Amino acid sequence: MGARSKYRKRALDVLFESELQGTTLGGTLARRRETNDPPISEYTVTLVEGVAAEQEVIDALLVEHSNDWSLERMPGVDRNLLRIAVYEILHVDDVPDAVAVSEAVALAKELSTDDSPGFVNGLLGRILRVRTTTA
Repeated sequence: MGARSKYRKRALDVLFESELQGTTLGGTLARRRETNDPPISEYTVTLVEGVAAEQEVIDALLVEHSNDWSLERMPGVDRNLLRIAVYEILHVDDVPDAVAVSEAVALAKELSTDDSPGFVNGLLGRILRVRTTTA
């Protein structure tokens, strides 16, 4: 697993943990940084803080393109993987869109349901198509 893949997985851990604990998205980041176990990279911080800052826009995109799936209906892992990927697609210029999608699908295969990789890939593909036609 490459370094950025590990950083994405750590960001997913923080976002998912924050939801489970009922805090704001990324609300457990400060504690995670204090303990630094497992280590929290600057890219992980960028992802968590970016997703938290852009949550309203990201979530609106996810709902708009998810074919009648509410955010609450999505497995928590999928929801947060999608948030990370959409953040990278919209705001991280040195990560190609295809890499953001591929990384999200790989983590869905590893960490979520059997149906999750297809769901994640399809939803991100719809967002990319709309983004490409409006850009």
